[in-house]
Amino acid sequence: MIATFARSKRLAQKPAVSRNTNDKRYKILETQMKRYQFKQDALIEVLHKAQELFGFLDNDLMTFVAQQLKLPPSRVFGVATFYHFFNLKPKGAHSCVVCMGTACYVRGADKVVAAIEAFAGIKAGETTPDGRLSLATARCIGACGIAPAVVYDGAVTAKQTPESSLEIVKGWLSHGS
Repeated sequence: MIATFARSKRLAQKPAVSRNTNDKRYKILETQMKRYQFKQDALIEVLHKAQELFGFLDNDLMTFVAQQLKLPPSRVFGVATFYHFFNLKPKGAHSCVVCMGTACYVRGADKVVAAIEAFAGIKAGETTPDGRLSLATARCIGACGIAPAVVYDGAVTAKQTPESSLEIVKGWLSHGS
């Protein structure tokens, strides 16, 4: 009982994460948490909103969420790293997600990934240094009938080859759009 009281007193004295008080995104995020009554069960919804506002979840942002929802930072970090839709690093202006499910893989998805990696000079899970392209793989996107499938900026594209994929990626990287 005494140990619990001492621990809670220590946590209460812990300073809040420093943040830019002029950044309205924190106010919007706090409003979202208030909407869920700062319930710990709303963690995933709050992280979605945080990512929507900030583009990705950095350590300071996850610590802020943990403090506001009165959760251990390890729980917030655990949820953010468990689910693939949370980004811990900034993403590129364009995204390319190659499905690596069985149907896509046997129809050449690995060759598509290899071609893009070689051309862009990055590995799956990385972003080009200029921030133009993020390359990722997915276990399965549920588009087995059009394998190999690639998702370019949110649009699913069917029956991709290394050549067709490079055509799109080269357009992004050479035009900067």
